[in-house]
Amino acid sequence: MPTITKSNIAYDKRNLNNETLLELYKKMLKPRLIEEKMLILLRQGKVSKWFSGIGQEAISVGVTMALQADEYILPMHRNLGVFTTRDIPLHRLFCQWQGKASGFTKGRDRSFHFGTQDYKIVGMISHLGPQLGVADGIALGNLLKNTGRVTAVFTGEGGTSEGDFHEALNVASVWHLPVIFCIENNGYGLSTPTREQYNCKNLADRGKGYGIESFILDGNNIIETYTKVQKLAESIRKRPRPILIEFKTFRRRGHEEASGIKYVPNELIEEWKTKDPLENFRSYLYSNKILNPSTDTAYIDEIKAEIEAALEMANAEPEIVPNEITELNDVYKPYDYLEIIPNSSNHELRLIDAISQGLRQSMQKHKNLVIMGQDIAEYGGVFKITEGFLDEFGKERVRNTPICESAIVETAMGLSITGLKSVVEMQFADFVTSGFNPVVNYLAKSHYRWQQQADVVVRMPCGGGVAAGPFHSQTNEAWFTKTPGLKVVYPAFPYDAKGLLATAINDPNPVLFFEHKALYRSIKQNVPTDYYTLPFGKASILKEGENVSVITYGAGVHWAIDILNTNKDISADLIDLRTLQPLDKDTIINSVKKTGRAIILQEDSLFGGIASDISALLMEECFEYLDAPVKRVASMETPIPFIGQLEEQYLAKGRFESALKELLVY
Repeated sequence: MPTITKSNIAYDKRNLNNETLLELYKKMLKPRLIEEKMLILLRQGKVSKWFSGIGQEAISVGVTMALQADEYILPMHRNLGVFTTRDIPLHRLFCQWQGKASGFTKGRDRSFHFGTQDYKIVGMISHLGPQLGVADGIALGNLLKNTGRVTAVFTGEGGTSEGDFHEALNVASVWHLPVIFCIENNGYGLSTPTREQYNCKNLADRGKGYGIESFILDGNNIIETYTKVQKLAESIRKRPRPILIEFKTFRRRGHEEASGIKYVPNELIEEWKTKDPLENFRSYLYSNKILNPSTDTAYIDEIKAEIEAALEMANAEPEIVPNEITELNDVYKPYDYLEIIPNSSNHELRLIDAISQGLRQSMQKHKNLVIMGQDIAEYGGVFKITEGFLDEFGKERVRNTPICESAIVETAMGLSITGLKSVVEMQFADFVTSGFNPVVNYLAKSHYRWQQQADVVVRMPCGGGVAAGPFHSQTNEAWFTKTPGLKVVYPAFPYDAKGLLATAINDPNPVLFFEHKALYRSIKQNVPTDYYTLPFGKASILKEGENVSVITYGAGVHWAIDILNTNKDISADLIDLRTLQPLDKDTIINSVKKTGRAIILQEDSLFGGIASDISALLMEECFEYLDAPVKRVASMETPIPFIGQLEEQYLAKGRFESALKELLVY
């Protein structure tokens, strides 16, 4: 029988009935009993790791009960109460923690690193910060669809030190997004105390700087948490806006169990034990004759029986058997390409005009498509690709963003979770570094981890030849061809650019769409005025020959055309890859088997570029057909310089002709 003591927390029942109070108690009791069981299993070696939320249950349960079942919550790894309050079957949670197939990630990620659309929960990733921006995107999706729903997202006090926190708050404030930012201030980020994490009195004070209402709540007081969040959520549904709440609480166990708590003063631990949210609420219920010992024992027995039954089910499930095909197939969401052939006449368009026209037609076709980027609305973007879009599609779908690449990529991910499509314009491809983490760790891995598509296209104006220097001229596609889960498109012609952009937007997977700035206004081509699509993973053979295979993409295609046009005696296959992921390996291999020689031209610097992988592929697949070593031609191993003569020296264009001729006489 539970011990009855006097409550150390002052509760104000307000207008809550006894049924609700008992429900709050049971919802806190359940994660506590699960945790106590998990700590036993951890010591027995039956689970690999555990992040304890003992002493913080009131926050998870209070926030979750305050929200409606169809409103998204983005919890952290100490928010077991979110998952249990949403009534996720316990055997599935146990399977998740054991890496079984009936978990939510098929053994691919652990603990609470998962989401589930069935229960409107979007789990964290280890980088912590990105989920705040994802919550912005979910809230924006709700706002655009006028659902009247609220989104709640959790972070710890340590996570508020990350740039994503500040970017997400700013975007939410500027766009009046209906999201509740919940800071669980539990005293420590792993072993680092709060005094070394921030220097303001309260983290809630930061809300003022972003024009956001903020509140400080006793995170161990379940009634205060539940009633206040419920009231705020009702207000936000009527008048959409963000709110910041700092919950004062304490982490009574280690960051994770293996790390221990030796760094925490014992008197602090003892002090917070007296503020235990479950024990104090139990005492309050007992003293007010709302709960009695026999009923309490019945609750405990019922939950323990449920835990044991769920564990038995999870334990009975066989271990996952690795299947290579299954693993590879789950990296991307399946997508059946639909070929759309234009019926209209052609008009001569520059590359930039073809991209603009293709984007406009996709906006017309997909009413759920939103485009976001710096200066893209009234100004039309720095390259004027979205000029006039605001008048046609309105401010809600053509959105100027603050200068915060990370938060906007995360917002795009959130939009995808709500079923919307998005195109994000990086003003320059170089600036993607400020949003690199959510691209490679969130967009790329979401479908593989928990089957959530990331229906996002990131437009990447790139490349040299325009004297823009080291921060506006990179062609950084190799950063992303290396990352499973991303698709990478790099057209060289207006016709390809328009059709491939349409496909990129149709595809539910994340696509990096590279657009070479030097080609924007220098390359013209007849392009159908109608909407049409082109397939990914299909290279274009621009010239056919017998003696050498020239493999390239982007500006390299035009460099190669110029050299081959001035050297009519060279009989070459000229292959424009068009997409780098997926890569048309068959066209490359078949060509090289025919010609016996291969030269790969890229604008990127040599080491680590895609040319290296294609070269390795050819050595593995075509070695017996080669009459010469595979040749790679790339730009210098330096950052790209500004002044014309240095940039000309840097670029691979000037070295291609001599390298090609050397290969032919080998």
